[in-house]
Amino acid sequence: MRPVAIAVVTWNSADVLPGLIASLPAGTGDVPHHLVVVDNDSSDDTVEVARSLAPGATILQTGRNAGYAAGVNAAIAAAPDAPAVLVLNPDVRLRPGCLPRLLAALEAPGTGIAVPRLTDADGELIHSMRRRPTLLRAFADALVGATVAGRWPALGEVVTDPARYAADARPDWAEGSTQLVSRACLDACGAWDESYFLYSEETDFHLRAGQHGLGVAYVAAAGAQHLEGGSGTSPRLWALLTANRLLLFSRLSSRPRTALYWVALVLRESTRALRGDAIARAAVRTLTRPRLLRAPRGPGWLDLYDRTVAGAATPNPVLAAGDAPAGASGT
Repeated sequence: MRPVAIAVVTWNSADVLPGLIASLPAGTGDVPHHLVVVDNDSSDDTVEVARSLAPGATILQTGRNAGYAAGVNAAIAAAPDAPAVLVLNPDVRLRPGCLPRLLAALEAPGTGIAVPRLTDADGELIHSMRRRPTLLRAFADALVGATVAGRWPALGEVVTDPARYAADARPDWAEGSTQLVSRACLDACGAWDESYFLYSEETDFHLRAGQHGLGVAYVAAAGAQHLEGGSGTSPRLWALLTANRLLLFSRLSSRPRTALYWVALVLRESTRALRGDAIARAAVRTLTRPRLLRAPRGPGWLDLYDRTVAGAATPNPVLAAGDAPAGASGT
């Protein structure tokens, strides 16, 4: 069997990358694999850490803050013969036997992507399965909250019933920190959409995979820990996440329906902002600034956010997908 490629996109990840690398021997089991680290111009020791701890790895340096999808595409291009690509955030730790179980799941007909059961840094279940975004789900989230709405398939985008995570399932899409993608799926879907920069790129890819009849399989017996990033506490990251949710929906639906989806997002974030939620206030300010919603995503978008919303420049975020907290309706 040809080695499975393990793709890791990094940006100032020196603190978390060692834990991921240490988890690979047990997590990959007896599956041949090759690590590909794509670094988005880190200013810390990420590249040196990767070289010292994984001397056999392929290390690519983009030389710019390229975004998550661009990093994934670079890793895939570096492993054209791999039968599958395991895409990992640098703050993921694979549980023993994770990769073999995910690889076995790809053998089922109609499966192009396999994802594990995820837990957070405290060992608590992450609600990682998602349903396709709809107007009804957006308004239910705004009115009753993602946790309550997620108990019913018609109303919730986030699958929040813990019982559903005890058995294998077929979600429309899933949190993107840990995902094994088959070569057939990569060939059918093409490149990840780099226009999202950060957040919603895995949603777009998973939904496209489903359109090609190569959907997502949730594998309950496979496990990984995701330490999770900062979108749940950083106003600028939550603003970008929210803006990208609207961008994604606009590409899936008509302009009138997108306008209603915008109303649902504003309602959702406004109700939380009234309770003093700082990240929700940032999202409302972003949603009500057409210039931000129209601007191309990337480091320039974050700079524009700082000038027009935050009013002061702050460092760019760690570029990793799946940073949304469990209660978010999208990543």
